Amino acid sequence: MPTRILLEGRPGAGKTTALRRLAALLPAHAATGFTTEEIRQSGTRVGFALQTLTGRREVLAHVDLPGPPRVGKYGVDLGVMERLALPSLRPAATEEATGRLVLIDELGRMELACTAFRDAVITLFAAGIDVVATVHAHHDPFTDALKRRADIEVVHLTPANRDGLPGQLAARLRGPRAHGRPPSQS
Repeated sequence: MPTRILLEGRPGAGKTTALRRLAALLPAHAATGFTTEEIRQSGTRVGFALQTLTGRREVLAHVDLPGPPRVGKYGVDLGVMERLALPSLRPAATEEATGRLVLIDELGRMELACTAFRDAVITLFAAGIDVVATVHAHHDPFTDALKRRADIEVVHLTPANRDGLPGQLAARLRGPRAHGRPPSQS
């Protein structure tokens, strides 16, 4: 059975950092997917960039982008999802999927504004692919439905577990699947 994990945490909990550390602990090219990061100017957050695990990077959302859509004060460029995020997920969905790992940061309002991305996420979670995705702690119909699925493990990222969690997940993803789940990270 594939490993399907949602790393849930509040803003600033370290979800992106944990996912990047996990990617770094895995063999080269073992995973596909993307991460996001804040864009800051003079100490103030003004947007978010999306970067694939292969290094392609573009501005996903920014205060100066008009949108639509708009999420809070940010206009979102859904074309970035089409150009970078979706192609970073397709190799896992179209190639022989066994043993593939997809890392997604994050299943948030900006990313989920893209219908094709939501569809790709549904396809990935239905396939025989290992998936680790970060998710916000607030309620959202799409992510709430994922969190309720019996085949998905929700791991709560906290200051107490965030430093050790990437190593634990890397060991689990590299090791045999017959041993079951690791101790709860709640």
